[in-house]
Amino acid sequence: MSTDSARTAIVTGAARGIGAATAKALAAEGCAVAVLDLDEAACKTVVEEIEVAGGRALAVAADVSDEDGVTAAVQRVAADLGAPTVLVNNAGIIRDNMLFKMTAGDWDAVMNVHLRGSFLMSRAVQSYMTSAGWGRVINLSSTSALGNRGQANYSAAKAGLQGFTKTLAIELGRFGVTVNAIAPGFIETEMTAATAERMGLSFEEFRDAVVKQIPVGRAGKPEDIAAAVSFLAGERAGYISGQVLYVAGGPTA
Repeated sequence: MSTDSARTAIVTGAARGIGAATAKALAAEGCAVAVLDLDEAACKTVVEEIEVAGGRALAVAADVSDEDGVTAAVQRVAADLGAPTVLVNNAGIIRDNMLFKMTAGDWDAVMNVHLRGSFLMSRAVQSYMTSAGWGRVINLSSTSALGNRGQANYSAAKAGLQGFTKTLAIELGRFGVTVNAIAPGFIETEMTAATAERMGLSFEEFRDAVVKQIPVGRAGKPEDIAAAVSFLAGERAGYISGQVLYVAGGPTA
């Protein structure tokens, strides 16, 4: 990624896992990075790592599903780091269960973070991008968008993000803004560890069983996703928009 040193990126859900790796990767490419998560204190470690490496970063607390909170957070980023022209909608939660046991609260919580959150964040930053005549929005989908037992809410939300991505690409393209989605496969994170626990397996047992089905023969790392984000956020990806890139170690159905 070749980028202007003044470019500002916002990464949601950036205190750990894929978000943290993405924030550090974008900082390494020259972006000033807003590390956004529910708990500002939890973002400090990532911010410190970026600053030690010579980058600029800001810890920002926000609930992406809260309209006023998102507005305030984006305004703070613009004031402290500069107008945001890269947005990575990574924040996510899981509330897995089989349909007959899934509560309306579990459904709503997942939809609010993944879909409402991505909508609110994208709407809040689009004016900065269109004013600049340049922007990158990257939404984190999942291979679960293709269907996954016990994840009706998560699968629906991630599939919804793909439709959201394609629509924004159509609407914002003429302003120099590209919008793409990345759909990770199995990545070693706290979220996949929680899935293993739900299934009554150790993380190692769960990972080893999944890896047997992955053509490249290994589990994914947060850095694998961060590398894909860095590419799509860069100048060389300017003619790629409205696409869903599966980063899963092999083909998907």
